[in-house]
Amino acid sequence: MRTDHSLVLRALSALLSYPQADLRAALPDIGAVVRTVSDVNATTRDELLALIDELSHSDPLDAEARFVDLFDRGRSTSLNLFEHVHGDGRERGAAMLDLRQRYLDAGLEPSGNELPDHLPVLLEYLSCRDVAEMRETLGDCAHILRAVGNRLLHRRSRYAGVFGALLELARVEGLDPHAPIPPPENLDATWEERPAFANDRAPPCRPSDFRR
Repeated sequence: MRTDHSLVLRALSALLSYPQADLRAALPDIGAVVRTVSDVNATTRDELLALIDELSHSDPLDAEARFVDLFDRGRSTSLNLFEHVHGDGRERGAAMLDLRQRYLDAGLEPSGNELPDHLPVLLEYLSCRDVAEMRETLGDCAHILRAVGNRLLHRRSRYAGVFGALLELARVEGLDPHAPIPPPENLDATWEERPAFANDRAPPCRPSDFRR
């Protein structure tokens, strides 16, 4: 059975969300999706299932503390993509406005309090788009995904598997456990300034498809 890419992206988006009760309740369903993924290799599937198992069996407070420690303290593994590009500069605000407009142009109104450049939000958006746009967009930010994933590997975090899966979905170079970890500011030199994730080729989907 081949899993539709929209289900895969929604599963990966959920795994990168704060591990509160509703996520823990959904882990069996997320695992069922992961087991049918055909666009990632068996090793990556096993890594994702290991993350799901870890979340399932961890004390809830411990799981939440690990998540905060990884993703909410410091910029090096932030899930807000433009932090890795613009830091706190004003260019980040303009890029986020462009990205939010891209969502609106597709007929999607993000819900919740997360910023437009929050990776789980972007994955929810891409779950409503075609495969070509998904691969192009993930490819555009692959250097960020790879850098964050490599840092997670160095921290021995199972969340690295999510970033490895995203790079495989984009069909680009994957994670490297032996890669040197550059300082965050080095990412600026590798980013080509342009409208954020610009692509208007895919048809819109229903706004309800984007809301949880």
